Amino acid sequence: MRGGTIVAATVGAVGAVALAPVALGAVGFTSAGIAAGSYAASMMSAAAVANGGGVAAGGMVAVLQSAGAAGLSGTATAAVGGVGAAVGAGLKWLGGLIFKDEEDDEDDEDKKK
Repeated sequence: MRGGTIVAATVGAVGAVALAPVALGAVGFTSAGIAAGSYAASMMSAAAVANGGGVAAGGMVAVLQSAGAAGLSGTATAAVGGVGAAVGAGLKWLGGLIFKDEEDDEDDEDKKK
């Protein structure tokens, strides 16, 4: 694994963990509860209808509201960081396929000799 991939994975992990609370708040999962008229409110409404009037404990809406209110748990932080790292490394790999730089061309030439 090259240094650039490690940097991309690290940036992805840190960015995902740092932005998760921002994203939760943006869709309506706030520390004060679910914001009225938000996407989170429509999720809660749909979950309540599907469950006969209540939101199931441990369901997606409940877990997201808990994270919005109290922050991410250690396990959730690790999971979000892992996904962010994978996305960062994947984007680095994809960028390498699309934008092949001159150093890569020189490395390929050296390997042929």
